[in-house]
Formats: sequence, C-alpha cells, structure tokens
Amino acid sequence: MPRTTDLPTFNLWLAFLFFFASSVRADIKLRGSAIATVDPIATDAAVQALRNGGNAFDASVAAALTLGVVNGYNSGIGGGCFIVARKASGELFTINGRETAPEKSHRDMFIRDGLAQTGLSQTGALAIAVPGSLMAYSELCKKHGKISFKKHLKNASSIARNGFKVPASFANRVKSNFKQIQKYPDTAKIFSNGKGEPIKAGSILIQKDLAETYNKIAQHGTDWFYNGHFSKKPEEWMKKNGGIMRSGDFEKYHITSPSPIKTTYREFTIVGMPPPSSGGTHVAQILNILEHFEMNEIDSDSPKFYHLITEAMKLAFADRAHWLGDPSFSKIPLGLVSKKYAKSLAKKINPKKAGKVKSHGTPPGSTEHFFNKHTTHFSCSDNEGNWVAITATINTSFGSKVIIPGTGVIMNNEMDDFSISPGTPNAFGLIGNEANAVAPGKRPLSSMSPTIVLKGHKPILSVGAAGGPTIISQTLLTLIHTLDHNLSIREALMKPRFHHQWQPNQIRIESTAGQRIIDSLKQMGHQIYIGGYGGATQAIGNTGKGLEAVHDPRLRGKAIAFPILK
Repeated sequence: MPRTTDLPTFNLWLAFLFFFASSVRADIKLRGSAIATVDPIATDAAVQALRNGGNAFDASVAAALTLGVVNGYNSGIGGGCFIVARKASGELFTINGRETAPEKSHRDMFIRDGLAQTGLSQTGALAIAVPGSLMAYSELCKKHGKISFKKHLKNASSIARNGFKVPASFANRVKSNFKQIQKYPDTAKIFSNGKGEPIKAGSILIQKDLAETYNKIAQHGTDWFYNGHFSKKPEEWMKKNGGIMRSGDFEKYHITSPSPIKTTYREFTIVGMPPPSSGGTHVAQILNILEHFEMNEIDSDSPKFYHLITEAMKLAFADRAHWLGDPSFSKIPLGLVSKKYAKSLAKKINPKKAGKVKSHGTPPGSTEHFFNKHTTHFSCSDNEGNWVAITATINTSFGSKVIIPGTGVIMNNEMDDFSISPGTPNAFGLIGNEANAVAPGKRPLSSMSPTIVLKGHKPILSVGAAGGPTIISQTLLTLIHTLDHNLSIREALMKPRFHHQWQPNQIRIESTAGQRIIDSLKQMGHQIYIGGYGGATQAIGNTGKGLEAVHDPRLRGKAIAFPILK
C-alpha cells in the first residue's frame, strides 16, 4: 500500500520548512555583521534589530536603549553619549550627546566655606546635568537607521516591564552603592528586595516606571521628554531637594555633530571624537608621540614597551588637565594633535628613565579653536559597510543615585566631570583647570573615546571602553596591540593593562603584567599601584585575523560576529 502522511503532520513539516528557510534568510542578512556590548540581552537586541531588516545604526540604538534597562547603573537616557560612525558611503560623522550644565549653574556652585565639596558634585540634586543620550539615539535612528525609533523604544520597554534575571555583576554594584542609594526613596524602591536589602543575583528586576517612560516617548516622541511632561517632573523634584535644574534646561538642550578628529598612525587613519571628549584628542596625541619609537619593533612584554607608553600618557594627561574643555566656551589648540608638537614631546622622553612632567606643554596654535564656536561602550557593524562606535554614561555607578519619582530614569552625576575647583580631583582622580570650569549650558570634559580605524578607506576596527580616564589607555593599548603587533582583538584584550594620568604620579597596572615588569618599572623610577581589572573594552573588527567581535574577558558581556561565508 502507498505510504501516506496525515494532514496535520504535513502542515507541521511545512511550518518547519518555512521556519528553517526564514532563519536561513535572516542569518544571510547578518553575514558581515558584528556586535559587542557589556550585556548578553543588549547584544541579542542588536542582533534582532539586524534580523528585522535594520542596519548597524539600528543595532546600536537597540543595544543602547536595552542597556539603559539591563545595565542602567552604567548608562541610560538619564545620561549622555558620544557617537563616532562611518556610513557605507564612506562618510564619517559624530553625534555629541554629552550632558550640559543647567542655566543656574555657576563657577563656584560646589564651594562651601572656601572649600570644594565633591560630595555635592557626585551625589544628589546638584550633581545632575541635562541628559542628552535620548536625543542622540533618536537622531542616529531617524537620520541613518531603517527601523522606527518608536519600535526600538517599545522593544526595550517590554524588557523593562517583563523583567530580567539580575546577574551577579549587577547585584554586586547595587550592594556596593546601597548606602547612597537608600538616601533616595524611588531608587531604593527599585533596587531593594522589599526588606530594605539590596536585590540579589538571580532575582527578577521589573522596572514599570522606566517601561512607561519608554512607552510615552515612543507614543509622543522625544519632545515629550525635552519639551513636555517628563521635563516638569525633574523640576518639581529639584525644587523640593535643593536642585537648580528646571524644565527650561531640557527645552534648551541640543545635540551637535562636530567633525571627527582624524590622525594617521603608520598606514592607518584613526577617527575619534573631538572635544568635549578628551579621548579623541589624546589617543591621537599619544599615538603621534609613539610614532617616533617604532612600537611595532618593541616586544609588548618588555619593560621598554610599558615605559614608553607611560611617558607618552603623562605628557598627554598634563595637557588634558590644562587645555581641554568644551570648545564652545574654551580655547582648545589644534596643535595638540599636530605631528610637529608630538615630535617635540617625544624628544622629552628618556627611553630608560621615568621623567618628571611638571606641567602642560605649549602646542602650536594655542589660540585656535577646534570649532567655530562608569560608562559603557558598544560597537556594531553590518554587511552594508556601516560601522558605529558608541560610548555612553551616567558617569559613576548609578550616577547621582537619583531616580526622579515616577520616571524610573537614573539621573547622571556628570557635573562632577567639570573642574569644580582648580586642582581638586573628581571621582576618578582627574584634575582640571579653567578650561573645564562650570558654566551654564557648558558640557563637561569626558574621557570617552569611541574610535574607528580605517586602512585606506576600509574600516577595520571599532573600539572603545568604560572606566573613567582609563578609557583612553584601554583604547590606546588595543590599537597598539592590534595595529603594531598584529594581535587579534581577543589577544589584545587579554594583554595586561596599565594607566598613567599625570596626577597622581603613578602607574596603575594589572598584576597580570608580572613581577619582572613591575620591578623593572620601579628601577626606572616609576611609582607603581597594582590595581584590579583595568576597565572594560568592547571591540569589533577585521584586522587580518578574520571578522571578530570581542567583549572584555574581565567582565560580563556578549559579542558575536557573523563572518561572510566563502
């Protein structure tokens, strides 16, 4: 008798074949794409955006909004961001979504009885600057994406509403900040277990207020946030809690799109963010200095390698402390990234002995402008040739520790990134000068360093990091290991990290550098501080080792690359 198949089974097979064919088509869309973020849920959201027909810009926005839910202690719509991107057409552009100081801000707002009070700039109402990341993400999506911003918001909102399992890293961060978090009822309510204790790893975190905020923005657009109902809530809270931010500050907020900083390093073009990012400037400056030492011929496991990079860092960070700020308010010399100035600085480096850098240098063009008037990084690329590097932040963990009642949004503490008083270190130990002093509408200096590397006209690397000023050194080391020593991105991120920011005068170094290196550096005259892990770098690229996406092996994250099948 002939073999027959009943109709339900036949339909089941048809459904399976349709699903399989759809999956294959979706995966074909992903070929040539790469994503790296600090959280698996955010990476999965970015992948889904690509599967749904989006491009790298959509994937970046999906990741960013999701990180504001699942990694909100580092970034979110209560903070700011820098975006460096390269379109498939070859066009390079940036978006500056850095926060701004409220209109009632003033130079001495954190001075009490003649002394700088860093507690005021780091926690509570006065610490909060006007957030910009939401407007930046909206701009990126609307101008360059394929999926509506509304859809991205709805997807992230559902994660906030349904909840997610709290990873150990999140629970540990809540625990270490819980004393400050408890001072603010709406923050404590979300991040405690109902018994006055910090949430535990493995528990489900549901954020209904944040979900509703995302939904309202999806429904009414970003005007609801900047010019409508949302902006009135911070004003109400500020008036009750000694703050100075008003709804008018939100109305005046705007993003900018300055030309990126570009420098050459050997046969590569390094594309970075201009001020108020110090990262783009000083990554370029340090590379320009190191060009005079043939780093590709120096063993990366030698004391000389550590020493030369450290000396270049010291010179650059001394310049950072004096010259860098918001270019709309301060004169920032173009000469900081000139090859001629770098050559003069390179001559100051003794290859065998730690030097004393007493103050900043004097670059050429010191009256010229660049323009006419705890943190996360993620990188995305797609098979069309679009590449994106985004570094986003609310500054330190949980920012100001403030969640404005009824919003679910963790507000930043970026006012601490200003120089609140000359010589007074901020939360990261950085000091600054008048160029980075507080002023109404001004954007504070940042170390965020989203970077894209080109070889010829082809993008080969997108990299950035989290970790305050160590962002600059992390980004720099990744570039040197991959470009000079031909390491894969994974190999580069496994290498020991070290950092020097001029003041304090010490190398912060990971213990994995080994005792031989540490002892040799001490003999050269360096002060050593052996610290824990040196930040968190995320990178994607194809530097000759095939398409890679790598999250920092020191911390939680997820990276995925879809190589083109040959």
